[in-house]
Amino acid sequence: MVAIEHLLQIRASRTKVYEALTTQEGLGATWTTKLQVKPEIGFENEFNWGEEYITKMQILELRPEEKVLWECTESDPEWIGTFICFKILAEKEGVTTLILKHYNWQEVTDYYRSCNYHWAMFLLSLKQYLEEGKGSPYREG
Repeated sequence: MVAIEHLLQIRASRTKVYEALTTQEGLGATWTTKLQVKPEIGFENEFNWGEEYITKMQILELRPEEKVLWECTESDPEWIGTFICFKILAEKEGVTTLILKHYNWQEVTDYYRSCNYHWAMFLLSLKQYLEEGKGSPYREG
């Protein structure tokens, strides 16, 4: 099994980072504008990428200001059964460190490599949203 991992430092509080990763407003401003999200364990967040391409993530764990854990239940076949974990580390001098780990991939493929790049772009969008007030989510059309 392999994993994608990224570390990001964001000039925002742990509370703001957690909210951006768990709310309709936050994920809509950073990942995709068409989504259904609830910060509730067991809920399946739904992210729409257009042309009926849907990704569903069941929420397994929510620890405010510390951790968010999803399991992919519907998407590209390589994503199904993978886990996405966001660890929010201690804030120091107004900077919060975030670790993204997307794990349980079966193997390194071209799609895996492409997803690694796209996770980095999502994190950049998250950073822009939290630091500058505007992210770069996917918009259909």
